[in-house]
Amino acid sequence: MTETTQPSYSQSTTPGYWQDANGNLVPESKVKQIDQVRNQMVYDLCRMAEVESLALRTFKLSAMAEMSAFVAMSLENYGVLTGGTKGNVTLCSYDGKYKIVRQMQDKITFGEQLMAAKSLIDECVHIWAQGANDNIKALVNHAFQTDKEGKINTGRVLGLRRLDIKDEKWQAAMTAIADSMQTASTKPYIRFYKRDDTTQEYLPINLDVAGA
Repeated sequence: MTETTQPSYSQSTTPGYWQDANGNLVPESKVKQIDQVRNQMVYDLCRMAEVESLALRTFKLSAMAEMSAFVAMSLENYGVLTGGTKGNVTLCSYDGKYKIVRQMQDKITFGEQLMAAKSLIDECVHIWAQGANDNIKALVNHAFQTDKEGKINTGRVLGLRRLDIKDEKWQAAMTAIADSMQTASTKPYIRFYKRDDTTQEYLPINLDVAGA
């Protein structure tokens, strides 16, 4: 039997040497056979994954474009010519077997007005918490905590706006939060569903390799 020579995946430009993760050149004769086989398998699978990822991205862009074109065409029936690229949309097949959901998720950031909001809220807390426990102060401080990257959790800050507090200073703080909100970017999502014939529940058509 003729032994086939496995292609080299060492990524080294120096013949006879393999480059390790630290950039060091290792003589090929010193690289264990199991390490070479593992290396080849990882390269093969990851390169295949890159091809599939590109195909999936191409499919997503095509699907989003088709949905936008259809929504725009549908709106034209009512004399609306604003296009169909924005907004959340759910489309179902005529028999209800399939469903497509497009969602546009805005990424919210806060401007410098948030500092004014925090200052006003601190004043409220200082007045309200005199002689009382520190629970409300802890609640507010938690809302304005930053993560490791120094970013404020949008959900916690917006949660303060849902509190029904009539205090004038608090209301001014809520206005400052609203004024500070900015849409940094909008990320589109598209999801596909198929209805189960038994339960009539729409189940996702999984396009995530980790969850397939």
